[in-house]
Amino acid sequence: MWTKHHKKRRFGRLVVPAITVAFLSYFGYHSIHGDFGLEAMERLERQRIARTAERDKIVKTRVALERQVELMSDGSLERDMIDEISRYQLNMSKPNEIVIMNGYM
Repeated sequence: MWTKHHKKRRFGRLVVPAITVAFLSYFGYHSIHGDFGLEAMERLERQRIARTAERDKIVKTRVALERQVELMSDGSLERDMIDEISRYQLNMSKPNEIVIMNGYM
């Protein structure tokens, strides 16, 4: 009868725990520092907040422009509004006029 005798080594008992520690270290590191980790989520949240503020600013500008377009649309065309906007855009006034800039444009 043939039998094999294995010599018990101390190194053999450490292989499975070493592999386990390596896998846990790898996944633990990437769960914090990886592309989809905790730091990336914080960075994306800060970016979302900044872009939301930028979007709100753009929406406010758009609403103001829509209001001006509505004032100049057909049926409600006001001469005073057209005169005011054209003078502001062309940066022109008559010599005897006093210009008060209110900064809404």
